[in-house]
Amino acid sequence: MDPTLFESLIPVGGDTPVPPIARHPAHLVGNTPVLWIDEPFAPPGRGFHAKLEGANPGGIKDRPGLHMIREARCRGDLAPGAPIVESSSGTLGLGLALAGLTYGHPVTVVTDPGMEPSMVRLLTALGAHVDQVAAPHHDGGWQRARRERVAELLADVPGTYCPDQYHNPDNAAAYRPLAAELLAQLGRVDVLVAAVGTGGHSAGITSGLRERCPGLKLIGVDAVGSTIFGQPAGPRLMRGLGSSIHPSNVDYDAFTEVHWVAPGEAVWACRQLARRHYASGGWSVGAVALVAGWVARTYPTGTRIAAVFPDGPHRYLETVYNDAWCREHDLLGHRPAPEPDEIAEQDECVVTGWTRCSRVRDPLGRKAAAKAGAR
Repeated sequence: MDPTLFESLIPVGGDTPVPPIARHPAHLVGNTPVLWIDEPFAPPGRGFHAKLEGANPGGIKDRPGLHMIREARCRGDLAPGAPIVESSSGTLGLGLALAGLTYGHPVTVVTDPGMEPSMVRLLTALGAHVDQVAAPHHDGGWQRARRERVAELLADVPGTYCPDQYHNPDNAAAYRPLAAELLAQLGRVDVLVAAVGTGGHSAGITSGLRERCPGLKLIGVDAVGSTIFGQPAGPRLMRGLGSSIHPSNVDYDAFTEVHWVAPGEAVWACRQLARRHYASGGWSVGAVALVAGWVARTYPTGTRIAAVFPDGPHRYLETVYNDAWCREHDLLGHRPAPEPDEIAEQDECVVTGWTRCSRVRDPLGRKAAAKAGAR
């Protein structure tokens, strides 16, 4: 790639825009950049726009961390100075640490041994207390074990508040500004590709975008071994997407289709992003890039695709970007197939690699049950 092609795009001297001065770290959240991604995921001219949420101080979940705590305080659910406790694999913990600093609350993050030691040290440095469960629940895995520990801590200290990111509608509402940013940056969005964990950012961004882009297609990206879209629970190396529970924030009706991605495929995508585009991240970023590249290759030319990259690479230096760790888990050399496998129903078979399904439904049938009850 010839660097002289881009020299005219680099602001020099007095043409350089001066960013505003933030008076508080919370003011650094939002207005994240968008980067064009093409090769090797798609041919030149047929790429996608990556929303780089890793440019927030702690990642994408700075947005709901601040929003959920602000709304809880406004409603009176969270008293001034009262403790906050929540289950997190890491990124929301950073957002809550920022919210605790902003609004004056002690924060406890309940996690499990899968949290990277660097993330534990960072959360501690930011003033959060990290409470780590010792064993997975026999039925609901690590997530259920963490949530049961949260319940214990809530019972121990009256007045403690749990945002409950999996079921709190304020989680999804926090992402409406992100939708507005995408519209300001891109003008329109035809396809949104988003990882699904708690369901917050896929639901909130889609709701905001569809007010201006009613024909928007939403493609969800899940992890192999996740139960969100009807697959059986299984061991999951990938953190930040997928779940062993069924969060009510997942808006199943909003999805056009869902893709499942395996860890080795995500590692390949993460490393290609880093080498080719100087922008990468963790498991969610790699999985989303893989799927967004497929969309760019297969949808009509001119389709405007936005892909949400939730974080940056730094917390994954000892996993995704560590050759020894990846070899130990047989994650190297797994170049994905050019096309995903396809199944007609979400629970048709157990998926073990990149697979798509264009019929999305709530595996628990909650909306159908609610409609029946209303009748």
